[in-house]
Amino acid sequence: MTERKRAELELLKRTEELARSNQDLEQFAYVASHDLQEPLRAVAGPLQLLQRRYQGQLDARADEFIAHAVDGATRMQKLIDDLLAYSRVGRSGAPHQLTECGNVLDQALKSLSVGLQESGAQINRGELPTVLAIPTQLTLLFQNLVGNALKFRRSDRPVQIDIGAQRQGGDWVISVKDNGIGIDPQYFERIFLIFQRLHSRTEYPGTGIGLALCRRIVEEHGGRIWVESAPGGGTTFFFTLSAKTDDSVRS
Repeated sequence: MTERKRAELELLKRTEELARSNQDLEQFAYVASHDLQEPLRAVAGPLQLLQRRYQGQLDARADEFIAHAVDGATRMQKLIDDLLAYSRVGRSGAPHQLTECGNVLDQALKSLSVGLQESGAQINRGELPTVLAIPTQLTLLFQNLVGNALKFRRSDRPVQIDIGAQRQGGDWVISVKDNGIGIDPQYFERIFLIFQRLHSRTEYPGTGIGLALCRRIVEEHGGRIWVESAPGGGTTFFFTLSAKTDDSVRS
């Protein structure tokens, strides 16, 4: 019993240390990202002005240098924005409220309207539930998952995305399925880690934060997220949300 108690205390200690470490990392990400915004704008603004005003008036090498600088500043801005979004999950203090998943999906699709139109994507959606959640975070969740399907589409077929939900016990299991390039099963865990990429930036642009953000949002809502896929066979992301709605408001 003494050994068991010692093991339990050690586990509790490590859990508390991990929680403190995570909080410190979240605080660092938030402060660093927030404080980087102003100096980055001070760099990006003049660079973009230079590009608009002087492109074609200097030599080709100067245009190339300016274009590289503008691209780097733009990618840095996107990275900072994504880091801020990641660090804000769990920090906003926003209350959970009755949220119609169909409505937040509408908002997500509206944000992706240009990409949906350019790819000619077909969206098939079933009945989606009403859950206790933070609406802005669920919108971001759907936006990232549908955006992921658009990004990793196949060139030889039209994009098709199926979104649905099934009740399983005390949870709703919501799925976002695509017919894209698929994922090798050996990478199923890696794709949910922050800054982890399976492809080069030239092949598929992005910061490597999107799916990590999805997992963070789902876990903050008490659920879990996972993937089923095969190379060339499309990908389905699943996540759970509690079906309990009788709390009316939970903070």
